[in-house]
This record gives sequence, structure tokens and C-alpha cells, in this order.
Amino acid sequence: MNDQPQTPSPVRRGAFTRFLDTVEWLGNLLPHPVTLFALFALGVLLLSGLLGALGVSVPDPRPEGAAGRSADGVIRAVSLLNGDGLRMIVLNLVNNFVSFVPLGTVLVALLGVGVAERSGLLGAAIRALVLNAPRHVVTVAVVFGGVISNTASEMGYVVLVPLAAVVFYSLGRHPLAGLAAAFAGVSGGYSANLLLGTVDPLLAGITQEAARLIDPEYLVDASANWYFMIISTFLITAVGTWITIAVVEPKLGPYDPAQAQVNLDEEGGLEPLAAREKRALAWAGVAVLAMVGLIAVSVVPEWGVLRNPETGEVRNSPFLRGIVALILVFFFVPGVVYGWLVGEFRSDRDVINAMADTMSTLGLYIVLVFFAAQFVAFFGWTNLGQITAVTGAEFLQRIGLTGPLVFIFFILMCCVVNLMLGSASAQWAVTAPIFVPMLMLIGYSPEVVQAAYRIGDSTTNIITPMMSYFGLILAFATRYIKDLGIGTLIATMLPYSIAFLLGWIALFYLWVFALGLPVGPAAPTFYG
Repeated sequence: MNDQPQTPSPVRRGAFTRFLDTVEWLGNLLPHPVTLFALFALGVLLLSGLLGALGVSVPDPRPEGAAGRSADGVIRAVSLLNGDGLRMIVLNLVNNFVSFVPLGTVLVALLGVGVAERSGLLGAAIRALVLNAPRHVVTVAVVFGGVISNTASEMGYVVLVPLAAVVFYSLGRHPLAGLAAAFAGVSGGYSANLLLGTVDPLLAGITQEAARLIDPEYLVDASANWYFMIISTFLITAVGTWITIAVVEPKLGPYDPAQAQVNLDEEGGLEPLAAREKRALAWAGVAVLAMVGLIAVSVVPEWGVLRNPETGEVRNSPFLRGIVALILVFFFVPGVVYGWLVGEFRSDRDVINAMADTMSTLGLYIVLVFFAAQFVAFFGWTNLGQITAVTGAEFLQRIGLTGPLVFIFFILMCCVVNLMLGSASAQWAVTAPIFVPMLMLIGYSPEVVQAAYRIGDSTTNIITPMMSYFGLILAFATRYIKDLGIGTLIATMLPYSIAFLLGWIALFYLWVFALGLPVGPAAPTFYG
């Protein structure tokens, strides 16, 4: 008889689990995004000196007479490691920062969103949507509410995700399924919405800066992907609902409250909207309808004041080019109405403080933008962006990968990068200066490239620990399953990620190439 203690056999880890472990390890090796952009800017300086000394150049593909085309038809690498380069850096360092398009657009849009958030309007709207849904459509309401809430992403993560877990538990369903459904809607459907949010002008600004490496006059509106976002909302809602009911809930099985970290009976139930909140929400809705009516009168008629005053068209009109101002008003007015009626805002000082508090949370973003702006500017000055784009486009043409199939590889590349660099703005600021010009040169518009990028970025948000809110979601989940780890949460969200990716790619090809529909107002599919 062997009385020696038995060594437990090691738990076998699947290939995908080991892959995710590797991704997490690699992601942890990356420096802070601010440091990353500073290193990228330094790298551009050093590379420009090397390539400039070597005399690297490519033929300029733009036709004669085109804006920005070189006089002799050749694009040469320009070194910044000389007197002229140093003077250019010193003279333009501040201007690079303050003229970086995403900076102003995000700050202005967040003034309005901040008022709506601090007044309680966004939280009340989410609760009303989820709590008033009939039992048999509550899953639809949770996923749809998640998609809509990503207009102001913090509200979705902080309010809806834990609320959805409570809703499912109160209905006798597994709370982790509710949490997963909400997380999938908020983060997996990050680039789907019926409304424009703060991320839209942010990404459009980066896309415009990248497009101008090829076409210095190119404009990208914040509404560049609005049509595709709207139709994507219904796709994400349908797919997320189906995955929750058909895959996630059966896998989780019945919930045992003994698994909880806390006594759920002492947590309290849902808090329905009070009569004062309902009345304020109704008047805020009236304010929204009034603004929609005013905007419609300004845009729909041929004499509308927000149409292009020269052509009378919506394309290149004040409506599209000034959409950030409209986002500000769209959130500001209902936010003030709601806040005043519930007593959150008692004077103009309260409204001002709400805007100031929102701005105070953007310190890290402003620092990141400073270094990102320098990287983008250096990349343009040195012509490295144009040289990379021309070289990449020529490679794609040599291998015959210039058709729509190229977007599958581009989307998958964005998925992989997002696993290690979770910030949408940081990731796009790095990849846009390379891929937007490259795909423009083989005939695709920056708006379509941006739409494809957003698919790859969104669908892997929910399975990467690098996503900034992943730790918060894990903390919420451990309230219901105290020993739950990262692997369990990723495994729960993986079916959503795969289904969203496959469904979204199919919709992209159907919408853009099969039906030939634009991804946004006045957004072309092809360039050139």
C-alpha cells in the first residue's frame, strides 16, 4: 500500500488559453501608451535620419497638378536629424498639439456628454430602458441598452453592466449571463450606435490626418460611419441576444447563490425610477424631440441653413462638418432639463461644475494627445507615411490583393493589435497613418477603411485584459462567483467576440460591396 501523498496532475490548458496567456504577457510588456507614442516619435526621428542619408525614395503616384504632389514626381525621405529638422520641430511643437483635430472635437463633445452624465440623465435612461422591458425581451433590452450606452462609455460599464446582472438575478436567471450580455453590448458593440458619440469625432480626426498624407485637402466628417453604425446596432443586438440565450446561459447553467462573494439577499433589489425622475426623463425627451425638429428644419428643406450654402447639398455642409457642435447641444440641453427637474442642477454654477468635472478627467487623454500629435506630424514631415503607403500599395498590387478581400486581412490585423493595445484612439493613431494612405492608393476611401478598423477594434474588446474596463468587469463578476478568474470571463465572452466578428464582416461586405451603400452621409466607398 502506497501512503505517499499524490501529486495532483496539472490542469491541461488548451491552445487558445495558452494563446491568450501569451497575448496578456506581451501586452503587459508594452509601456504606457504615452511612453509608446514618445518612443514612436523618437523612432521616426532616428529612422528619418537613416533613410534620408540613404536617399530612399518612391515614385509619387498622384497625377500631375494634384494637391501635394512633389514637383519632380518623386517622394523622398526627409531627415529631421539636421538643422532644418530641429528648427521645424521647435517652431511647430505647440502647433502640432493644438491643431491636432481629435483634441478639440473630443473636448467640445464631452462638454455636452458630461452635463448629461452628471445630471443623471444617462443613468436614468439606461434604467428606464432595461427595467421597463417585458421579461421575454429583457435580454434584447440589455444588449441594445449596452450599444446605446457606449455613446458615453463610462455609463455603460459603471451603470448598465452591474445593473444587468442584478436584473437577471431578480428574474431567476444567471447573473453572469446578464453581465456578459451588457458587456457585449457596451464594449463588443463599441462601434455600433444610433447616435454619434465622442469616439466618432476622435477617430474621424485621426483618419483625416492620415488621409492628408496623400490628399492634403481631404475632409473626414464625424458622421463618416453613421449609416453603418445604425445598421450595425441591430446586428449586434440580434447576435448578442442569440449568443446569450443559446450559448452563454446553457453553458453557465443554474445559478447557485452560495457561489456569491456577498449575501445577495442583503444587496437589495432594483431601484425603479421615482416619479420625479420619470417626469424629468419625459421632459428631457421633449427637449430631444424639439432639437431633432429644429435640426430637421435646418437640413431637410433645400433652403435649410445647415446645408452647403454654395451647392445646396448635404455633402460638405455645416451640418456634417459641424456635427461636433450638434453633439454638444444634443446632450447639453436635455441634460440641463433633466438635472434642473430632479434637483441635481440648482443654478448655472452646478452646470458649469458638471462640465469642469468632465474636463478634469481628461488629463491623461490630453497628455497622450500631445505625444500622438508629435508622432503623426513627424511621420508626415519625413514622408515616411507616404513612402510606407506607396510601398505597401505596390506590394498588394504585386500579389493581386487589391480587391475587397484585403479588408478581411486588415480587420483581422486590427483584432490582433487590439488584444495588446486596448485604447481605440491609441491603436488608430498608430495604424491609421500607415493603412489609410495605403488603402487609399489601391482605391478605397478613408471612411470605409475607418469602418473596417472599427470592426476589428470592437469585437476583441471583450476578450482582452488590456481593455481599460476589463478589471472593473472582472470585479463585478466576482461578486456573483467569488473564485472567478480572468480565464472564465474570457471564455464566457469569447462566443460573443467570434459571432460579432463573423457577423460584422459579413454585414460589411454586404453593405459596402454587394449593395454599394455608403457607410455614412456623403461618404464615398472608393477613392480616386
